Amino acid sequence: MHDSDALIGGAPAAPTGHIFDTGTARFAEDVLSASRSRPVIVDFWAEWCGPCKQLTPLLEAAVSAAGGKVALARVNVDENQTLAAQLRVQSLPMVYAFVDGQPVDGFAGALPAAEVRAFVDRVARQSIGAVQEEIDQALEAADAELADDAKKAADLYTAVLERDGANARAIAGLGKALLKAGRTADARDILENVSEDLAKDPAIESLRSAISLAAEASTAGDVSTLRAKVEANPDDHQARLDLANALLANDAREEAVDQLLESVRRDRQWNDDAARKRLLKLFEVFGEGDPLTAQTRMRLSAILFA
Repeated sequence: MHDSDALIGGAPAAPTGHIFDTGTARFAEDVLSASRSRPVIVDFWAEWCGPCKQLTPLLEAAVSAAGGKVALARVNVDENQTLAAQLRVQSLPMVYAFVDGQPVDGFAGALPAAEVRAFVDRVARQSIGAVQEEIDQALEAADAELADDAKKAADLYTAVLERDGANARAIAGLGKALLKAGRTADARDILENVSEDLAKDPAIESLRSAISLAAEASTAGDVSTLRAKVEANPDDHQARLDLANALLANDAREEAVDQLLESVRRDRQWNDDAARKRLLKLFEVFGEGDPLTAQTRMRLSAILFA
């Protein structure tokens, strides 16, 4: 090998976790599927291509500097002519960037090092933002379905977890969807398998509280019987608390909140502030973004500071 070959890189460097060789047989898995979790830049090159020997080392250096935010897949076109034809690679070097299984950017020909770095940085930034935006939209859709269609919500949360397995909001949402579907044991399994890093996330804490409340609600009793007891004795706070739990078990959140607020209004200190503490636990389960949380906080404050 001549010194000049070593200077400009020669053949591609040895594969690493972020830089690897691929071809026709593995392209779908190595690039299309892999790009759903992080961007994959594909470098089409050949041994006889002089500009490729200049560009490939620059791409490798820029991808390495990105610290895992993006991967580089190298394709030798002489060994993968069918793939090159399918992707309309007509000149070398040719570079494509894939995100979510689709080409989103690219260029042909060799570029200076600064432009290569800018390209890699742009792909990493754009893809992270786009993927996160899609995940956020999916979570919003799942949250909206949770009240009325637990199965659809569970499917949406599962789809998010397929892309971001450590998404606490999706983990908690899936657990709550399972609770609503009566699959309490499965919801507990999800909670028990949460990593230590996520265990104290507010969303996971919310799931923990939801499971606890579901357990209490399941033994609260019959709504009609409890409502009759409360009507017969409005100051029977235990019956009112049980009624709130039974209403929660029947997904009558607003009425459950009304009962707890009435208990606070009648006797805030009953059973060591039990009704107020139950409301605080419900706020945690509902989430701060739930309109019922904000409305109930205002009503609770009005009672406490009247």
